[in-house]
Amino acid sequence: MNSVTDTAGAPPAAVAPPLLAVMGVSWPMDAPAVAVSWDSGGNSAAFALGNGHVLLADTKWPEGPRVQPRPGGGVTVVPAGEPAAEPVRAACHQGTCLALAAHPQGGFVSGGDDGRLVHLPRGAAPSVLEHTTEEWVTALAGHAEGGLAGGLAYAHGRTVHRRSSGTSSHIELPAPATALAFSPDGLVLAVAHSGGVTLWPCIGATRLLAWPGYHRALCWSPDGNYLVSAMQENALHGWRVSDGMDMEMSGYGGQPLSLSFAQDGRYLVTSGANRPVCWSFDPPGNSQQPTQCGIASKTPVTAVACHPRQSLIAVGYFNGAVLLCRPGSDDALFVKGSGDGAVNALAWSPDGQRLAFGTQGGLCGWVNLPDALFRTSGN
Repeated sequence: MNSVTDTAGAPPAAVAPPLLAVMGVSWPMDAPAVAVSWDSGGNSAAFALGNGHVLLADTKWPEGPRVQPRPGGGVTVVPAGEPAAEPVRAACHQGTCLALAAHPQGGFVSGGDDGRLVHLPRGAAPSVLEHTTEEWVTALAGHAEGGLAGGLAYAHGRTVHRRSSGTSSHIELPAPATALAFSPDGLVLAVAHSGGVTLWPCIGATRLLAWPGYHRALCWSPDGNYLVSAMQENALHGWRVSDGMDMEMSGYGGQPLSLSFAQDGRYLVTSGANRPVCWSFDPPGNSQQPTQCGIASKTPVTAVACHPRQSLIAVGYFNGAVLLCRPGSDDALFVKGSGDGAVNALAWSPDGQRLAFGTQGGLCGWVNLPDALFRTSGN
């Protein structure tokens, strides 16, 4: 992983600041950042806030900072020629935002504890898609539509709705929904709840992947063959979707609530320890023990996000730091230093050129991370 120097070419160990200071932009907000999402084109990032607002950032930065490779190795940062665009703040909920996702038809959609489902189209005012007074909108998922596949899914209480290709349908669950995730092809919606995960295909009956405990987050492997759930019981549980073969993954000191598969599906990265935990899926097996990577820390990892094209992991910590590391390596590159509260959310743009983050202290931002910053070997 290459180091970064200033434009004068001084030794990186002496002067190199976190990448946010030289390649990114951030804004302090008056409420915690709950979630972060990118639109389908990767030109806008949205930050859901604990006061019911959504911050919308245009990430096109024509005169933004850039990097130039140096003949002797590493890169030099060329400063921005103009400031980044100021974000737009939209009041969406009377309470707090609980969920955020890219809308399949453009822009974003947010859910809140006021029971509202709100669409934020690009360049237009927010509009309420649904308002239920009895339950909070606790989970959202979006996927590009194609035939019956994909669409928009949202949950309130035990009810899960799905909108796709102009049609709407819903199912009732045995327990309140806690997380939603479309399969990579958009044909199956996974719904986490107490007691397991319900699979809801576009065509056919629902199917329960049962496992005792409280399931709180979901992640599909890129090929759709495996589904992993993060549990309140300081463990993961996984299934091979084709036949329901299940896998127990335990031994965590904390709750591993942030999950991300590598772009090639060879490993799953999670929070729940003081370093990112990597489980091999090449192939998966109950007897395999996970490995850890990045810097050994005294503060726990709170968020992880795998790069969409490279073998690279973004890691957020409870102390507010954000760094980049690779599986099997102790090397790291700092994106953001400590402070501003725990990192609640991380998200790469679809092309992997930018990373957005949000913290418990209300700092929201994004960083330009062009490919030239990283070695191509080993990707």
